[in-house]
Amino acid sequence: MKKTLSVFLKAILAGFCIGLGGVVFLGLMPTNKPLGAFLFAIGLFTICTHGFNLFTGKACYILDNKPSYLGTLVVIWVGNIIGAFCMAALMHCTRVSAAYTEAAQTLVAAKNGDSLGSLFVLGMLCNVLIYIAVDGYKSNPHEIGKYIALIFGVAVFILAGTEHSVADMFYYAAAGELFTGNAILRLVIISLGNVVGGLILPGIKLLAKKCEA
Repeated sequence: MKKTLSVFLKAILAGFCIGLGGVVFLGLMPTNKPLGAFLFAIGLFTICTHGFNLFTGKACYILDNKPSYLGTLVVIWVGNIIGAFCMAALMHCTRVSAAYTEAAQTLVAAKNGDSLGSLFVLGMLCNVLIYIAVDGYKSNPHEIGKYIALIFGVAVFILAGTEHSVADMFYYAAAGELFTGNAILRLVIISLGNVVGGLILPGIKLLAKKCEA
């Protein structure tokens, strides 16, 4: 029970950190989107350096864990959505709330107007990049290389227009639409896409390794 609570609390912190990156991104829309994409990396940087639990990152390691890990991912997903909501709630208490809400509503409108199939595929592509980012941080032997992987992985997934489920949790919360059936459905579809995308590179690597054996 204590371990599950620890996982949950670290997931809330991860959602909060992604929300922090989202605040920066919204503040720079639409005038300086590239800079916003670059600075969004503060969220994943904090998560990786402090060992917080982010759904999209943890989903990349399903193949390394037992089936019970899927339950852990659900706990992390719920924690992330709470953390993202908390950041959005804080933002709504400030003088910049109206401008940030309007920017979030612009992003959310594009997601609401998209098909579920498109959101799923964009979720897949996002987590290919997230795997590059988080595994690059985990595995790169060079200190600078670790952070280059994080920054470029994050910046590219944003500028490519892909869908990150936890970032989208924050955007829906900032737009005031998080707790609607439509939002939850789309977040679930994007999350499933993230899971599949996060397994592409490690799955093929594992298959290649077995072929060499």
